[in-house]
Amino acid sequence: MLRALRAARGVADAYDLPCEDAVVLAGGSNVLVHLKPTPVVARVMTATAVLHDDLEGWLTREVAVGQFLGERGLAVAPTRLAPPGPHQRDGLWMTLWDYVPHDSTFPSAGELGHSLRQLHAALADFGGDLEPLMGIQGWLGRLLDDLQDDSLRAELDELTPRVFASSLPAQPLHGDASVTNVLRTDNGLLWNDLEDVCAGPVEWDIAGLVVSARLRGQSEAFVAEFLRAYGGPQLDELSDFVAAHELYTAIWQAAQRSKSRTS
Repeated sequence: MLRALRAARGVADAYDLPCEDAVVLAGGSNVLVHLKPTPVVARVMTATAVLHDDLEGWLTREVAVGQFLGERGLAVAPTRLAPPGPHQRDGLWMTLWDYVPHDSTFPSAGELGHSLRQLHAALADFGGDLEPLMGIQGWLGRLLDDLQDDSLRAELDELTPRVFASSLPAQPLHGDASVTNVLRTDNGLLWNDLEDVCAGPVEWDIAGLVVSARLRGQSEAFVAEFLRAYGGPQLDELSDFVAAHELYTAIWQAAQRSKSRTS
């Protein structure tokens, strides 16, 4: 985490962004550094860096989608106070984003449904190139190569044609839609963390929020209201996508446990 903080401050110094009080906001798959007093957050890649061969291209897509959605008031936007990146410093890749004050009030089911519907409606008009959902299946497979878990591999293989290679209509997606990736601000809900933007069925994002809400103790009534606010589909139509998100979580957690044992 200290390495990420130093790298973020190094990029800030390179562009004359004051950051005397730089502070780590969160650490996990990425380290988020608020370059205080400048209203900029550096999103420094850590754990997720091993998943991608072309890190610069991957992050360039994230910034492009963030700019597109930020202009429409739907997502946290890349900063305009310096080049948003991607930047590489001391072996770490990062992008720079607006710091948006927000609170931790849990969104209502109706708010989540309407917000995700708005997000998808806007993304449908995004004209840039995005990887297909199969890209996520690909890096899950690479994690399983290291884990050598035959049970999880069999589940991934079973779900691949029904989810990751689904014949359902595809469009640009958030890719990692969860309650933790939407912020309550003075201007309403804003989406955040667009690293996994891709193209696939909207069911992928919808199921992601279903699983995320359940993990945070929300009821089935909450889930049903969320789906009504979005405008469908029915919960039983999402079963394969829900299973895929649960598998995603299981693989990622297993990979992190394995890494902690060997580090």
